[in-house]
Amino acid sequence: MTIDVERAPAPALQDPEFGPWLAQATILVVDDEPGMRNFLLRILGPRCKRIEEAADVEEAARKLDAQHFDVVILDNIMPRKNGVDWLAEQRATGFFSDVILITAYADLDTAIQALRAGVVDFVLKPFRSNQILNAVARCLDRVRLQRENIVLRHELRSSSDHILLRDRLIGNSEVIARVRETIARVAPLPSSVLIAGESGTGKEVAARSLHALSDRADKPFVPVNCAAIPADMLESELFGHLKGSFTGANASREGLFLHARGGTLFLDEIGEMPAATQSKLLRVLEDRRVRPLGSEREVPIDLRFVFATNADLEAAVRRGRFRADLFYRINVMQLQLPPLRDRGDDVQELATLFMRRLSQQLAMPQVPIEAGIRAALARYRWPGNVRELRNLIERTLILGRFPEDFGDRLAPQSGAADESLEEIERRHILAMLQETAGDRNEAARRLGVSRKTIDRKCAAWNV
Repeated sequence: MTIDVERAPAPALQDPEFGPWLAQATILVVDDEPGMRNFLLRILGPRCKRIEEAADVEEAARKLDAQHFDVVILDNIMPRKNGVDWLAEQRATGFFSDVILITAYADLDTAIQALRAGVVDFVLKPFRSNQILNAVARCLDRVRLQRENIVLRHELRSSSDHILLRDRLIGNSEVIARVRETIARVAPLPSSVLIAGESGTGKEVAARSLHALSDRADKPFVPVNCAAIPADMLESELFGHLKGSFTGANASREGLFLHARGGTLFLDEIGEMPAATQSKLLRVLEDRRVRPLGSEREVPIDLRFVFATNADLEAAVRRGRFRADLFYRINVMQLQLPPLRDRGDDVQELATLFMRRLSQQLAMPQVPIEAGIRAALARYRWPGNVRELRNLIERTLILGRFPEDFGDRLAPQSGAADESLEEIERRHILAMLQETAGDRNEAARRLGVSRKTIDRKCAAWNV
């Protein structure tokens, strides 16, 4: 039996005693007693998004294979196999949901076995409706806090660490206005989006805008920089793993696919993803199911994918570095972000905004942006785009003045009018490397690009 309250008038959010998350929850009741199942369906059905029941563990296992449940309410004493033993088996095959054990026999041995099997709460029979509602609310709140904590810690570790202004696209140029219009059109749709553009143009900002304007805005937004995670760890980070699935896996953990459940997963630098992981990602996109490392069970997922790249993926496909079938699968809707040099007066607006906001953030006085500086800002090519501009303003605030070489580096140089964009970029990157005594990490930081970008350019120039 299934109760789908998306079609029912049950206003769970009007029941603040048990928290707002109950209205969005999916629950499975596993009990061999029809009376108990009916009681739980009657209590929980009007208050949650979806509830299903199973009369035995075999039926429960089939339902777990078919869809994800936020909470499982499990009876312990059942025919053929008790709930604790069954739960231990399920945990070993990749089952992560919270489980509430309901039992009339709460001896110490049962409690110890249940905790080892992964039960998170007990409710003793007989119980009142508010007891089970409180237990479910505690589970949901625990899961929410745990996922928020993991996502926040992941963001702090990621290389996309510019918190300032990452929630909206700034500027009034025609090209950025078209980008905002496109985002507004595609955001309400479930389609995957590929955001292309040079490093530092604001691809994560665009992804966050897509998420904020979608019907998933109240769910997690999980950014993952595929280039920042070591290749041998990326699969575990994305898919999760079971205890003992590889050396060092001392405990089971959900991956970022599951932490983003219901929300948006943003995979940045998708062109840097290893070939083996590309193959597994393609299957996830096609089947909408995830198999954690070491697991025998595939977990259904419901999330939106947004991808980003500063590389030419079509060229990577031709060179055999990126799977063609994956490229065509993710390239449903492509959003091209313009470089800062093509955004006209946006550079002036951004410089003023960065100066004001960063001065507040760093608790340092603003440095005036005089007419000569603004002219230099306007004629510079900005190979590091918005990120380079932000870094320049931050460095200026720290020094209390614009860097001494600022005018020299931004001033027109002889022959510049005849140079290609690639030559100007090459000269600027090599000048920055000379200035930093060959320190590629420092040069990348100053330019607002990734170390991999510097390495790739230098390799192409045989430097």
